[in-house]
Amino acid sequence: MADAKWLEISLEVDGELAEAVAEVLDRFTSGGVVVESNVKFNHAEDEGTPFGPVKVYGYLINDANVEENRRRVEEALWYLNSIRDLPQPKYRPIADENWMAAWKDHYHPIPIGNKLLILPAWLENPQPDRLAVKIDPSMAFGTGTHPSTQLCLELVEDTIGVGQNVIDVGCGSGILSIAALKLGAAHALAVDIDAASVKATQENSAANGVLERVEAGLGSVVEIKEGSWSIRKAPVVLANILAPVLVRLFDAGMAELIEPGGVIILAGILADQAGSVIASAEAHGLKFVKQRQSDDWVALVCRK
Repeated sequence: MADAKWLEISLEVDGELAEAVAEVLDRFTSGGVVVESNVKFNHAEDEGTPFGPVKVYGYLINDANVEENRRRVEEALWYLNSIRDLPQPKYRPIADENWMAAWKDHYHPIPIGNKLLILPAWLENPQPDRLAVKIDPSMAFGTGTHPSTQLCLELVEDTIGVGQNVIDVGCGSGILSIAALKLGAAHALAVDIDAASVKATQENSAANGVLERVEAGLGSVVEIKEGSWSIRKAPVVLANILAPVLVRLFDAGMAELIEPGGVIILAGILADQAGSVIASAEAHGLKFVKQRQSDDWVALVCRK
């Protein structure tokens, strides 16, 4: 273990014990604790429900104190074991000093349509003939790797006109708004009910040099209609969420955000859910224009 920079400690426990084990490891390890669980989706709106055993990881710096710190971890776990049975911890030396950044190796530039390139924020643009949309995939939903987001971006490229305003409902990382601005939109109102998404949108917008043209805020359709921001309508509205949520947003007045003659691009829709979304759009005065599909996911364009 002489060349290792870290000593990884891991335990596989049930969900009830995971928090207690994580708290123990966090006392003695560096750089935080990693908790890894399996996820299942129970229904269309489920964003992921943990199930099965949970793996908890902590990392000790491999220095002169590593054996003493290891002993202290094991002592703390022994006391926890007296309350609930615990498995023996497993140990693994980690040579990479930058283990916390190793996940970045899994992200690569993604060409979209004819003009766009989704680029991890730490990379230089390898295709300068394409418009780079820099995204930090650690910050919020919407990294450009999901088929739903890619379909939506393709339709944004086909649809957006120079100088238009855009409303992005459920903006996530801000990827759609940023792409629209890179393609020539004048102003993007990007809203989300998650404060972390609003923050991510602002940070990604700054990284792309479009922050002054992005109005990011906490809220949704109702707040836009009430005039909480500078615009209430736009010729292009974007909503990459989930099909049942899209239906509810139409009921809340999302179609009213579209200027006459304008369009809404809808994504986050499984193929067998497209019919219900189209029916909801048409019930609120819109006309279905086209559908694009990738794997089990579809994106729709409807016109007012």
